[in-house]
Amino acid sequence: MNKHPLDRALALAHSDLRVGQFTGATSPDYWNMVGPFGGTTAAVMLQAVLRHPDLLGEPVALTVNYAAAVLEGEFELVAVPIRTNRSTQHWTVQMSQAGPDGKLHVTTTGTVFTAVRRETWGTSDLPMPEVPRPEAVERLSIGPARAAWLQQYEMRPILGLLPAEWNGSGDASETRMWVRDAEPRPLDFAALAALSDAFFPRVWLRRATPVPIGTVSITTYFHVDSALLAEIGHGFLLGRATGQQFRNGYFDQAAQLWSEAGVLLATSNQIVYFKE
Repeated sequence: MNKHPLDRALALAHSDLRVGQFTGATSPDYWNMVGPFGGTTAAVMLQAVLRHPDLLGEPVALTVNYAAAVLEGEFELVAVPIRTNRSTQHWTVQMSQAGPDGKLHVTTTGTVFTAVRRETWGTSDLPMPEVPRPEAVERLSIGPARAAWLQQYEMRPILGLLPAEWNGSGDASETRMWVRDAEPRPLDFAALAALSDAFFPRVWLRRATPVPIGTVSITTYFHVDSALLAEIGHGFLLGRATGQQFRNGYFDQAAQLWSEAGVLLATSNQIVYFKE
């Protein structure tokens, strides 16, 4: 049986020489306009921790910093547990690729916080917005020439489509949409990390101007455990994204993901460069 496209993108080989050292390769299935889809890169960084033999607990927080462009081809990952306590663990992750000089150069850095979750009191002060059910919303259709990664997701936008005309008349940055993997796959932490980045740049909506952009750093917080993710399976997630401040070549973008049952699964914030 063929692997799911995301599982192919997440495939890592562990080194026989060093614990926590992995090799992988970029996936054409998740290619963006000039490089890999940033959500997949974040998912791969997290996967290195999830595959580490010394892992304690499950992901709570993931931060990925895009220091340089990731090129097509092979890369190396090193995941290091820098502090392990009784029920928590702090990690650093680094991705490198060989440059024209044959030496490894760092492209991406990250930190991960994992923990053994315990039953406590809980509530949410961020309820899911009232929206139509997924089956009542038309599926977004985008040709493969735009970006291969878009074909890997089933998106059903409710609010905040890309502008019909790039005429500088944009006045809002919010998007609400139902989203899930186009090819059925059970939801897990790596997939959730990727989905946290599955939104068009807010500056494009806010300005209705297609300026060049690039995510500099993204942080995703996971609010659920693997048991709840398993219950969701291949169900839709409601995603909401908004811009918050646009100034001096950068803007920040906040996003939330809920299950169909209204459970807040993840929240993320990213800072994005845009070019004038």
